[in-house]
Amino acid sequence: MRRLLGSLALVAVAAGAWESYKALAPDDGVSAFGVRVLPRADDQAMPHLWAVLARLGEPELRGGAPIWEVLFEACLTTFGIVAVGLAVGVLVGALLAVLMQRSGFAERGLLPYVVLSQTVPLVALAPAIAGWGGAIMPQWATVSVIAAYLAFFPVAIGLLRGLQSPAPEAVELMDSYSASWWATLVKLRLPASLPFLFPALRLAGAAAVVGAVVGEISTGTGGGIGRLVIEYSREATTDPAKVYTAMLGAALLGLAVTGLLTLGQRLAARGATP
Repeated sequence: MRRLLGSLALVAVAAGAWESYKALAPDDGVSAFGVRVLPRADDQAMPHLWAVLARLGEPELRGGAPIWEVLFEACLTTFGIVAVGLAVGVLVGALLAVLMQRSGFAERGLLPYVVLSQTVPLVALAPAIAGWGGAIMPQWATVSVIAAYLAFFPVAIGLLRGLQSPAPEAVELMDSYSASWWATLVKLRLPASLPFLFPALRLAGAAAVVGAVVGEISTGTGGGIGRLVIEYSREATTDPAKVYTAMLGAALLGLAVTGLLTLGQRLAARGATP
């Protein structure tokens, strides 16, 4: 309850900051030495928050369904893509972490490339992945691969750190029992890695959402929230509040995914408590 109240308070502070800036800043934004350093505050660039919320209840097109309903269906589509991408990313990240923990040679050889993989701009990589996979998999699966590409990294790094976290005395105790590598992994290293794994999973969930949205935009995949962001952006001049409804939908999808992962962590912790 305390965390929920804290989160609501942060939302209220952010909303207050938004409206305060609109009330105080010039419509053309704040400039210094001829360079704009703070964004425009007019209604076209920064519509009032109540205008965005009101737009959610209005039809997307004349006579059509309300925007909130369109966003909900788009979020469900993207959520399915995120779920597949997150599952693949977690599996790949976990396998890499176990391999790097098992072999120092593998860690020294793979870890630099794991880190290097995240330095490639996603907007440049997404069309390439779409081109490679377009002939052998459906378009939604290509987007899932892009989501998995971002999701595997925090899992690999976090789980590796967790697998390496047991004290040397605990590992020596397992060795004194002639425990196999697999038994040490299952009974000692994996339980010790949970405090590192769950925060990594939340990061992976948020990264998978970003990857899916960018992937939908880059590959032109329809039906998801990424496509709505592009479509609504084209109406930014005449209907600026509509653009922010798509952004709000993407943000809520990210919160929903991380919230589900947090719930999974609590259920796992409750199950582990004797």
